[in-house]
Amino acid sequence: MTAPNPTTAVRVIRAPRVRRASWLFTASAVVLGIVTLAAIFAPLVAPYDPDAVDFLAFYSSPSAAHWLGTDGLGRDILSRMIFGARTALLGPLLVVVFSTIVGILLGLLAGWRGGWIDALLGRIFDVIFAFPSLLIAIMAVALFGKGLVAPVIAMSLAYAPFVARLTRSLVAAERNRPYVAAYRVQGFGGAWIALRRVLPNITPIVGAQSTLNFGYVLAELAGLSFLGLGVQAPQSDWGAMINEAQTGIVGGHFLPAMVPAVAVVIVVVAVNIIGEELSERIGGGVTA
Repeated sequence: MTAPNPTTAVRVIRAPRVRRASWLFTASAVVLGIVTLAAIFAPLVAPYDPDAVDFLAFYSSPSAAHWLGTDGLGRDILSRMIFGARTALLGPLLVVVFSTIVGILLGLLAGWRGGWIDALLGRIFDVIFAFPSLLIAIMAVALFGKGLVAPVIAMSLAYAPFVARLTRSLVAAERNRPYVAAYRVQGFGGAWIALRRVLPNITPIVGAQSTLNFGYVLAELAGLSFLGLGVQAPQSDWGAMINEAQTGIVGGHFLPAMVPAVAVVIVVVAVNIIGEELSERIGGGVTA
């Protein structure tokens, strides 16, 4: 008996829809790219040390020396925004990566095997769905302490079922396609088919949907920092900057709180636009 030859399997090609990127998608990509580059090269582009205190420049208005003004300690807001972009982007990135990997593996297992495994994982997902991700993160902080690590781990577990449920539905649909039956007839094992053929087909769709989670996680982590449960001072973080600026709002100094709040909104909107556009543009690909 000759060994199965994967090149003899029927290949079905579904050409993706070709469409031009909208100006919103382009603008969002540019905004996200600028923020990412600023975060990566923060020590080179920030005009000041983000923690440098100037007792003679409390709540300074925007000027040539301080483009976005200073906060209640005389620290340059632009420099703190640039360094704060690091934690603002790193936390959601870790959550999206971890939750996507775990979700894809669990969803692939549930959708491919079915039966009691699918039912058990489904009940576990339902239990996790009953608790908001922000609440799970707060519980993790209460158990393991403040910072970035505990919320990232908690939110990764909270968002994994969303990815897993989407993956499960996609795998269940792919499992009944003709190319899967063709591979089975040639003698290929279920694990090989699932990992080498089914998984590459669903990954672009899952990845596009996971992009949307990035914006949600960014807003939630910023909210945790605003509550004093996330990144702690003196480390720069957008949510922590809003928290620190509360006392200045009473005195009419709105800029230290407004700048990071607007930055969070802009980045979240940009990520959502990119995620929606990617979801619409993915029209299929090689299915075998």
